[in-house]
Amino acid sequence: MVVLAGVSVIVFALVHLVPGDPVRLALGTRFNQDAYDTLRERSGLDLPLVQQFFTWLGSAVTGDLGVSFRSGDTVTSLIAERLPATLTLALASILVALLIAIPLGTISALRPRSIIDRFATVISQFGISVPDFWMAIVLILVFAGTLGWLPSGGYVALSEDPLGWLQRLVMPAVVTGTVSGAVITRFVRSSVLEAIGADHVRTAQAKGLPARQVFTWHVLRNALLPLVTVTGVQLAYLLSGVVVVEIVFSWPGLGQLALQSVQARDYPVLQGAILLFAVVFLVINLVVDLLYTAIDPRIRR
Repeated sequence: MVVLAGVSVIVFALVHLVPGDPVRLALGTRFNQDAYDTLRERSGLDLPLVQQFFTWLGSAVTGDLGVSFRSGDTVTSLIAERLPATLTLALASILVALLIAIPLGTISALRPRSIIDRFATVISQFGISVPDFWMAIVLILVFAGTLGWLPSGGYVALSEDPLGWLQRLVMPAVVTGTVSGAVITRFVRSSVLEAIGADHVRTAQAKGLPARQVFTWHVLRNALLPLVTVTGVQLAYLLSGVVVVEIVFSWPGLGQLALQSVQARDYPVLQGAILLFAVVFLVINLVVDLLYTAIDPRIRR
């Protein structure tokens, strides 16, 4: 709660420091002084900043995040409309990342300085270094333009068209999953290497336990803590919206909503979206902490 309170203060202050008049932008060509004054008063922007903050905070605590200046819809409904697309992309991306990182990082650690290890290093460096928008454009050119296997972008709900949903999900999930997978691969490799060199692993090997059992019960389980930590951070990052990828693939997620609200100076939507991002990070960090006790019983004591 302390973190959320701090985030709400900082976000409110920074949003109101952004140049531009949100009411003037919302009216556009319909601008006239009477409409401007009416909308400004209805939005509460004529009040002192401190009073505006506590009014917004009091409403946010009850679940009322305000009304969009741009569309007139409630912020809660706008976020709820974009949330399924963001959840879909985030979960698919983290699945792709783990499918890349766990096998590649594990094999790399089990065969250090081998060809596989060097290959894993190159792949992870490639994923970290290459901009995600460039990777997205290349995939669109190849799979949508040249081969025609996949749509170039857009989003449909799973309930409306399962095949279309999957086809439109593949490329953005691969792009964001590759970037996250490259980060996670390095953590998997270093964690497994550290666990292999632990005293209890050497003791288990000296007792003559099968290699598979030693790896599963003594190496992999001890290497899970850093993996859970970095996976949680990556998942929170993905749930907060991958703005560039969403724009390239026309994916209607929360990241694109936040960007549009910045461009339109739509204070309520921007404040609501960033507050949601903060909640996501806090909840995932809490879940990761609770998972620690399940993975390593020593933490409970």
